[in-house]
Amino acid sequence: MSQNVQSSQRVTAAILVIGDEILSGRTKDANIGYIADHLLPLGIDLKEVRIVADDEAAIVEAVNALRGRCAYVFTTGGIGPTHDDITADAIAKAFDVPIGVDPRAVAVMKPVFEARGFPLTEARLRMARIPQGATLIHNSLSAAPGFMLDNVIVMAGVPSIMRVMLEDATQYLQRGTPVKSRSIDVPHPEGEIADIFRAYAASFPDVAMGSYPQRTDGRLWTQLVLRSVDGQRLAEAERGLIANLAERGLIPQQH
Repeated sequence: MSQNVQSSQRVTAAILVIGDEILSGRTKDANIGYIADHLLPLGIDLKEVRIVADDEAAIVEAVNALRGRCAYVFTTGGIGPTHDDITADAIAKAFDVPIGVDPRAVAVMKPVFEARGFPLTEARLRMARIPQGATLIHNSLSAAPGFMLDNVIVMAGVPSIMRVMLEDATQYLQRGTPVKSRSIDVPHPEGEIADIFRAYAASFPDVAMGSYPQRTDGRLWTQLVLRSVDGQRLAEAERGLIANLAERGLIPQQH
């Protein structure tokens, strides 16, 4: 099933974070940024992030909405041994497929759990319940696997486990052309350059441009970031913007 190939098309992704503990603020998410950083060099554009409660209907609705418009959906959370870990069941419902204890998952978990002196209780076997037709995602830390069903990759919420699952899942991902970026630091507040920057950005509709206000030692300044998959166009846009800003005395003249 490995799809580790590059495509000239844009490959998109969404993240679905699942868990009451995230919405309540009890647990601070540490996975979104990591996944985004992981996808960037693969040429996969993260387009949307949603957070939903441990509610089957909410998970099903979100999964079906996101998988229909993104190449991949990465879910985190809700695949543990407790009663509120309902992600696997919700994914099965979203795809309208059966779910049950998967012998492949049991075969992976059994020797690891036994070696640690942990019997495979009914609660632990909940982590072996996999929707029919899914590919297992390896978990080198705690053995209980994640899975990939069509374009949905289901991973644990615990950051260390999520990371090893994401690494294993990468082999199945189609890659796009990585987005390149350039940044220009302007020693002026954002409001002073907004009109100039907006007009310039309109002349390069194929290069994404954004401005990010900064504060250092009480001084306001702005970082302008340019992004494109076309290195030549990116370089052209960067040169033109630097010249434009320098001519107006907003940054030092380049030599």
